Amino acid sequence: MTEQPRYSDASAGSGRPVSGGPWSPGSPAAPHRSARRTIASFGRYEDAERAVDRLSDLGFPVERVAIIGQDLQTVEQVTGKMDYPRAAWRGALSGAVPGALIGWIFGLFNWVNPLITAVLLALYGAIIGAVIGAIIGVIIYALQRGRRDFASVTVMRPQGYEVVVDDEVADEAARLLGTGV
Repeated sequence: MTEQPRYSDASAGSGRPVSGGPWSPGSPAAPHRSARRTIASFGRYEDAERAVDRLSDLGFPVERVAIIGQDLQTVEQVTGKMDYPRAAWRGALSGAVPGALIGWIFGLFNWVNPLITAVLLALYGAIIGAVIGAIIGVIIYALQRGRRDFASVTVMRPQGYEVVVDDEVADEAARLLGTGV
């Protein structure tokens, strides 16, 4: 189901720039940041993206458009209980990847047989990185002394999205989208 755009007071056709309105960096080609006006608001990013795509299809200069996420919300999803083995495992995974990358890069500098050397050093780097990462993971977990006995993933997501356009062309963009600004 497609959500219909919600319109703010700033887009009610007053023709005035939004004071204290949504900030955006402005058009990349513009020498300075010009005033911008909200022409539509959406609850889902896909709907805002579709509106900008429609403007693009209708020949509107989309470099004068921005999609701004509003009302950020931090969501921390708990993924499980943290203990010493899990801290060691997460540390090992975190250390193995950079260890392998560093080993692979150093292996490429071998003049005799760079491919074999790069693979071997990547393997050694992954092993050494995993060991060092596991040790550091356990030490960090031990230093917390039970204050955070869980693992989690944190994401930020906006509650809504606004399509804003340079004030000089906002009326045209609203007309093309059929928002009646």
